[in-house]
Amino acid sequence: MLKGQLVFAQLTAHLPREVFKQCVAQYVGRYPTLSFSHWDQFLCMFFAQLTSRASLREITTCLRSHSAKLHFAGFRGSIARSTLADANEGRDSRIYEDFALHLIDIARALYSRDSLGTQLAQTVYAIDASTIDLCLGLFSWAPAANARAGVKLHTMLDLHGNIPSVIRVTSTLVSDASFLDHLRLEAGNFYVMDRAYMHFARLMKFTHAAAFFVVRPKNKLLHRVTASQDVDAASGVLCDQCIVLTGQHTRRDYPGEIRRIEFRDVQRDRTLVFLTNNFELTALQIARLYKSRWQVELFFKWIKQHLRIKAFVGNSANAVKTQIWIAISTYVLVAIIKKRLNVQASLHTILQVLSLNLFEKTALEQLLASASSYEESESPTPQLPLL
Repeated sequence: MLKGQLVFAQLTAHLPREVFKQCVAQYVGRYPTLSFSHWDQFLCMFFAQLTSRASLREITTCLRSHSAKLHFAGFRGSIARSTLADANEGRDSRIYEDFALHLIDIARALYSRDSLGTQLAQTVYAIDASTIDLCLGLFSWAPAANARAGVKLHTMLDLHGNIPSVIRVTSTLVSDASFLDHLRLEAGNFYVMDRAYMHFARLMKFTHAAAFFVVRPKNKLLHRVTASQDVDAASGVLCDQCIVLTGQHTRRDYPGEIRRIEFRDVQRDRTLVFLTNNFELTALQIARLYKSRWQVELFFKWIKQHLRIKAFVGNSANAVKTQIWIAISTYVLVAIIKKRLNVQASLHTILQVLSLNLFEKTALEQLLASASSYEESESPTPQLPLL
């Protein structure tokens, strides 16, 4: 990057500013922008994500402590807690949603040629949802079962680089399976899901679109075996069958044949059953595809642990969605920079290094080049007991 620039400015240089302006222009609002622009708002919340600030007061206090450097970091407006709060409440969250989706497209293109380790030419998507709990007293707009408020983050993860390709934010009352209605299915590619997505009418749409699904069925699936393949029990595959559904509703929703595979997971001492409409891959390949689905759960875990979406700095639905989309933009931007600069360190390590050096003038490539050497290669020394 340019010599003498702040690390923060070098990071934001990877953001397509013109695209951001186009996103803002699509959702013109009444909230004034003369002294505090949409870009200033984004930079404030971006800073909060990178440094794990948990409140508006923390964000503004930390930024104002660097007041002499804010202009060089890209800020043009005055930083105030009330101004940032009003911006989060009043400016349309769809601005930041559209911008995050554009960054996702950039990241997916960068990672499209990465190997999945499955020897498949097709793209593999992992689908799952995660609930973010909220306080019902503060977030009354997000009611849920058992007197608990929350929002649900539905995600389809492209396993090339673990980049989210489709994200939808809803209340927790929306079912996981309904997310499938919002997908544009791609012929020939694989979609891996858990049993929450067992909805045969929706799964039939995959077959009609020539797309492949791998899903775990719920218990007591009524079916009839039409054919059975020989299996190698030593590989963990217990059976590989072609079946037709015989339940009153399931046979109507999915009248065609479907493949049923049983696999023994020795490590966890359990037997898993998979359903798929792909009859070409081996049973072991199907099992390995489902194992790759755990990447989407790691994505949710990473997002919740390292980005600020559990401590919200606003209470309205718009403010919460704004924070979620900027958190996702932060995750994706770090992934973009990791790829563009060929950084070997993990995303977690990159974030830790960046959080302490945002207002330094070190070249970004130089700062991150040695980041992997900071990672623990061995188990840390056990902590001594306090008592």
